[in-house]
This record gives sequence, structure tokens and C-alpha cells, in this order.
Amino acid sequence: MCRGWREFHTVGSDGYHAAAVGLRGTMADVTTIADGSKSLPLLFLGQNTDPHSERGVECPGALPPASDPNLVERALKAKAALGDQVFVLGHHYQRDEVIQFADVTGDSFKLARDAANRPDAPYIVFCGVHFMAESADILTNDSQTVILPDLAAGCSMADMARIQQVEAAWDALADAGVADVTVPVTYMNSSADIKAFCGRNGGVVCTSSNAETALGWAFEKGEKVLFLPDQHLGRNTAVLQMGLSLEDCVVYDPHKPGGGLTREQLAAAKMILWRGHCSVHGRFTPESVDDVRSRVPGVNVIVHPECRHDVVTKADLVGSTEYIIQTIETAEPGTSWAVGTELNLVQRLAKQHTDKNIVFLDKTVCYCATMNRIDLPHFVWALENLVAGQVVNPIKVDADTEKYAKLALDRMLALPGKTARD
Repeated sequence: MCRGWREFHTVGSDGYHAAAVGLRGTMADVTTIADGSKSLPLLFLGQNTDPHSERGVECPGALPPASDPNLVERALKAKAALGDQVFVLGHHYQRDEVIQFADVTGDSFKLARDAANRPDAPYIVFCGVHFMAESADILTNDSQTVILPDLAAGCSMADMARIQQVEAAWDALADAGVADVTVPVTYMNSSADIKAFCGRNGGVVCTSSNAETALGWAFEKGEKVLFLPDQHLGRNTAVLQMGLSLEDCVVYDPHKPGGGLTREQLAAAKMILWRGHCSVHGRFTPESVDDVRSRVPGVNVIVHPECRHDVVTKADLVGSTEYIIQTIETAEPGTSWAVGTELNLVQRLAKQHTDKNIVFLDKTVCYCATMNRIDLPHFVWALENLVAGQVVNPIKVDADTEKYAKLALDRMLALPGKTARD
């Protein structure tokens, strides 16, 4: 969403979206800020481009400081008052202003398991997005409450697969006579009811690090896989790791009758990919890879498997968030890295490893908008309410959904091989 992002300091009611409106377009009048200073010109959508787009990991469109300078002090005070009653989880893509208060950091599945390993903590504050908090609720005990500081922190990918759409797709597979030989596999980045659908229908959950193992398990159970909701992870795993061809893969579009596929196409396909993607990883293009190679001599391009197939095939290394972190941590000093994943993490890696040259893969930079909904004001609000004896924004998965979603997760945990990671 942030192509050609330029600096623009007018702050909206939520302190975020107005800072993100300076996008690609025509040069407008210079904006005057309250103190009389001038910001960079505002660019409007869809008109012209900005030849001076930022490079590396610096973002001139970064968010302004919090309006309350005492928020850090308030967060520390509230967290200290709660003590062992609260356990704070911070996803790798969270802002530094929030991640500093996390008791543990990691990818979504690791954090959900970390929460389950702290049964003595009655409150789990999950600094991530909605599907992650659902997974934590599924894996923790009934005496624990999972809290999401901002309910607007969703996931565009997870939202691309709604349970009614998936049930309709399953009916379409049945009509085509292939449902009986199809095993549903859902990526961790999906809602609890999609995980439960897989549990009910003999399927499994996977992460980006164990997707190959999960698909191998699924193909032992059936002839085809319905892969939800990220088409790119499904395609990349099937073609690059399992030896299937692009022709073995079809894309089911929930917005078209029958998914836009014929009975013959469904019968011939081995991988039925849901038409979903990550809005951050999907922004990277083959041209991004070519551009960074032309600008940074000897650069190593490392990307997440949620990226497009034509990007992954141009990269040097492909792997989960944890794989990206570990690879850069152990890389030789002086090496250069272009990283194709969310900007908060790339910026953090650049700060932590100043002996290496680390840049964002695309020439313009963008945060995950929904991850950034978890900000310091929402975090403080959630903690201070707990101190006052009030629970805000609890995430609770109903018992039936939890039962079958946990079944799909347990099947994943029983898979051999790699530790599951996003």
C-alpha cells in the first residue's frame, strides 16, 4: 500500500492512517505543520511517480511520536503492577515501541506454544494479529484469557478465506467428484474456523517451515490438496520442494462460480490453491530483485515463501521468518542482504547487525498496516485496564471450533521433521 511513500506529518484520529496517505502520485502543495515548518509535498494516488523514493530500510514516512510522552513509563508501571499475572507475546513484525515490552518474541505458532507453556499466567497479551490470538486461545487452558490490544489488528491473508466460502468450495469439489480424494491443508495464517474446517475434514495445519512435510502427509492420505489461504506458499512448496509442476496447480477463486475452474481442471489438478496472498510479501516483484542486484554489489537476496513464485525463483535463499533471522545472524560480517519480508523486522535486523549491509528488498518501503495497529497507546490501555480489574478485547474461540481446530493443530504437531515455524 505504500509505493513511493513520502513524508507527511498530518496526524489523523488514529495517529496512523493519515501518516500513510502520502503515496504515489502528483506533487501537491507543500503542507504546513502546526509549528510553521514545511513537510515534503504530498503525493496523490495513481499519478506519476517519485524518483527519490527511499532506499535501504529508512522510511521518511515513519510514524510521529506518541502524543503522550509518558506512555513508556505508564507501560512499565502497569506491567510491574501485574507481575506474573500477565505474559506479553510480541510477534517479529511488531513495532519496536511495543516489542520492547514483550516477555518473548517469535513467529505466531512459537508464541502460541509459549503461551501454552505458561499455564500459571492468567492473562496473555498478544501483540500480533487476530488469528494469532485465536491460536493462543486454542492452545492455552480455560483459566487463561488471551487479549488483543486492538481488535482491528487483523490479517488480510486470513480474511481472504471465509468459512462460508471454503464450505462452498468443498461443495464444488464434491460436485466435481474430487472431494473424497482431497485433503485440506491450511497455513497457520488462517482463522480458527478455517483450521476447524481442516480438522473436521481430515486435514492439517502447516507453517512455512513444515509445509513440505504437511503436504507429504496430505498426499499420503489423498490424491489432491486444497491449500488455504496463501496460494504462493502452496505453489512454492509444491513446485520447488516436492517436484510438482506449475501445471499441477490450479487457483480456486472464491469470487467466481465454481472457483472459476471446470470439472476437468479440478480432476487434473494435484494442488488446488486458494486465491489468497499476503499483502506485504505479495508486493515484491522480480524487478525488485533485479533492481537491488544492480544497486548492491554481491547482495544476497533472502525472501519469505509467501512471496510470488517468480520472486522466490530469483532469490538466493528462501525460508520462514525464523530462518531469515538465523541466516542473517550467522552471516559473515561485511556481507550484504536484501530481505523480502515485513519492514519492522528488516529495520530491527539492520539495527542489530551493523556489521552487515541490510536493506529492504523493494526500493520503496512499507509496514504491515494491520500489525501496526498494535501501538503503544493500545498496549498501555489494555494493561492499565487489567490493573483496574477489567479485561478488554478478550479473544475467545467457541468450544466446537476450538475442538476441531486443535485437532488440525495436533496433527501438525505429530508430523515428523522440522520444528514448526512461520
